[in-house]
Amino acid sequence: MIQEKELQNIKQRFSIIGNNPTLNRAIEIAVQVANTDLSVLITGESGVGKENFPKIIHQFSSRKHEKYIAVNCGAIPEGTIDSELFGHEKGSFTGALNDRKGYFEVADGGTIFLDEVGELPLSTQARLLRVLEVGEFIKVGSSAVQKTNVRVIAATNVNIPNAIQESKFREDLFYRLNAVHITIPPLRERKEDILLLFKKFATDFAEKYRMPAIVLSPEAQKTIVNYYWQGNIRQLKNFVEQISVIEENREVSVTTLNKYFPDETRQHFPLLVDKTVNEKTFNNEREILYQVLFDMKRDIDELKKLVNGFSQKAPEAKNETIAKDSTLLPTYYKSAKENSTLSKNTTEKKSEPIDIEVTSEEKENDSFAVEDMEKHLIKKALEKHNGKRKFAALDLKISERTLYRKIKEYGLDN
Repeated sequence: MIQEKELQNIKQRFSIIGNNPTLNRAIEIAVQVANTDLSVLITGESGVGKENFPKIIHQFSSRKHEKYIAVNCGAIPEGTIDSELFGHEKGSFTGALNDRKGYFEVADGGTIFLDEVGELPLSTQARLLRVLEVGEFIKVGSSAVQKTNVRVIAATNVNIPNAIQESKFREDLFYRLNAVHITIPPLRERKEDILLLFKKFATDFAEKYRMPAIVLSPEAQKTIVNYYWQGNIRQLKNFVEQISVIEENREVSVTTLNKYFPDETRQHFPLLVDKTVNEKTFNNEREILYQVLFDMKRDIDELKKLVNGFSQKAPEAKNETIAKDSTLLPTYYKSAKENSTLSKNTTEKKSEPIDIEVTSEEKENDSFAVEDMEKHLIKKALEKHNGKRKFAALDLKISERTLYRKIKEYGLDN
């Protein structure tokens, strides 16, 4: 247990604001393990400030005079990630005009921070595991084994146990990285720190833009504290900067706050502020799509299955059920039923059963609808952030690599 005065000095040195007990405990663990060579895995939602803790560990370790390299694994294309981390030989691939040292060679004796480690391809995970186990790696295009002595600290907002179940992350690598586990709490669980952070950001932006600092009315303070803050500290900082620059009145009311909250987005996609969201929703291939879209599709599919069930078990009873509540069916199914009824009245014959099946064409249309929604959301995010892909990816809750791939797939890079 470190002393309160030392704890405050560490916070000041590394620009950490807050007195939340979980946050304080995370700092204590970082200091305690600094002088070991154990790998550390830092978990927490995007925007909580995970990048501060590797710096604490490095600066309090015996490696503090050696190199510290931070690598955003999610921002490096899959085709070049091995070269970036482990280096390559001249001529090993198209564009490899010279030998290149990778981060693990450059940082020998120091510390490497692998941010968004959950985004690493499985082949790269195997290479990383070898570094952690025996301190060895091989450059791309080489057969020579090289040694390195590097302290590895990793961070992720991915639910690693779920990723392991989905075969997206190696279980043995997880155990190697997770020698020490540090969890950073989300901002909504640090309510006592929100006003402190707001004041700090308001002061910083007042100095930066040479204007008086904004202040909150009592009602606005309550609103700020009780807001969900999906993007955590990063979202709060951007939020304060927008208000600081745009608003002339330096006392901020609830009405003013509401102009900057993404209420319209939350209204249409409530999962953006729903704390019950399954974390893997945003980490699979369709992570950019909101669960609302799939819920709507599921309801339609269930309706089709229900009607098909009636058709298979009791055609006559099925028609009676449909007749009792025709509002259950889409318009074109109603038309089929009405035509069948009309035929019965004019020919005095029993109408044929209405068989409703999910055709290949309908399935294809569903796929197109999903892709159209995905493309629309990416385009809107890019427009919102003036083409800055890093911030668009954060807004969409996906990695930069996934965003790059989707931009190329939908031809949005033109």
